[in-house]
Amino acid sequence: MTDLVVSNAAQLATPTEHDTLEVIPDGAVAIDDGVVVATGSTDDVTRAYPPENAATAIDATGRTILPGFVDPHTHAVFGGTRADEFTAKLAGASYQELLEEGGGILRTVRATREASREQLVADLVAQLDVMLAHGTTTAEVKSGYGLDVETELKLLEAIATADERHPIDVVPTFMGAHAVPEGVTTDDYVDRVVEEQLPAVAAADLAEFCDVFCEAGVFSVAQSRRVLEAGQEAGLAAKVHAEEFERLGGSQLAASLNATSADHLLQATDDDIDALGEAGVTPVLLPGTAFSLGAEYADAAAFEAADVPVAIATDFNPNCYSQSMEFAIDLACNGMRMRPAAAIRSATRTAAAAIDRTDGTGTLCEGAPGDLVVANVADYQHLPYNFGVSTVRTVVKGGEVVHRE
Repeated sequence: MTDLVVSNAAQLATPTEHDTLEVIPDGAVAIDDGVVVATGSTDDVTRAYPPENAATAIDATGRTILPGFVDPHTHAVFGGTRADEFTAKLAGASYQELLEEGGGILRTVRATREASREQLVADLVAQLDVMLAHGTTTAEVKSGYGLDVETELKLLEAIATADERHPIDVVPTFMGAHAVPEGVTTDDYVDRVVEEQLPAVAAADLAEFCDVFCEAGVFSVAQSRRVLEAGQEAGLAAKVHAEEFERLGGSQLAASLNATSADHLLQATDDDIDALGEAGVTPVLLPGTAFSLGAEYADAAAFEAADVPVAIATDFNPNCYSQSMEFAIDLACNGMRMRPAAAIRSATRTAAAAIDRTDGTGTLCEGAPGDLVVANVADYQHLPYNFGVSTVRTVVKGGEVVHRE
């Protein structure tokens, strides 16, 4: 018995190791023991793996099979809401102005400190449900709304619990250096992150990555370097929020530390792009953030011209309230002018690279995890073409159907 066979798809589209998108008409895929065992035409796959011998068989006639989406940058665990700040932004308030008035991240920090661990788990699981319905099967989630040892650990524990309870693979990132809490200098707070928070996180073994908001008015390049180097010494790979509002030097920092990813990059220069490419750092572009801020999008064409593949992500957080990788793909095409094939690669294989997943995650190649989406489109190009709606009808995780409409 095979665990699952999906057949008769109008197309099966999967990235390959050469960063192309292979499109197979009348495609099919077979999954056994949680991994892909065959991908190809329906005739070829079903000859080797008859659907009648599968524990689950899905007829995907008229639809497209894609790898499960990978969301490599979210801040999905937090307390409270900032819906009223959305209205304030529409009236002209800037992100920095809201932060200076005690809003923004610091407002969420206060609400998160007050929230119980159980409430944070319940809220995160609910957000993961929405992500799953839009095709995400692997998602990174950052801490960073605690800014003290107790709450940062509470957030990372909530992430771990949600990972146990939910089909989505949840990848934990420690981001104590997300903002500076009230009543403390930045240098003193960096001391706390390095000397108190990081040792506690490392001892609890609750994170894979250490991230920092390297930005004017938040953490300087020198302060960010200190945090990330301490994180690396504690066994956490580096990630950097870089060049979002100003070009401060976060990209060059990421390159010098051989970070896993550098994210945002709205103000990145050609020199920054070259440095990231030479160092093997995956750039992560967040079109939903630019959309929500009314800002210019990152220059995806500049990365393409430099032959530096990019990932895309939702950046789901209280200031960018979208859990949908489908919408991120829509914005990548309609906002950043990426081609559909490139956007899908960026939401799958390259997104997996941005969280150090090298096991075939984000592909449907033989041996890859059995994570896929069946979308109600006859051509993968229709996914961003039909923007603003969900085309996902079935989601499979590890060979099991975990969502179906």
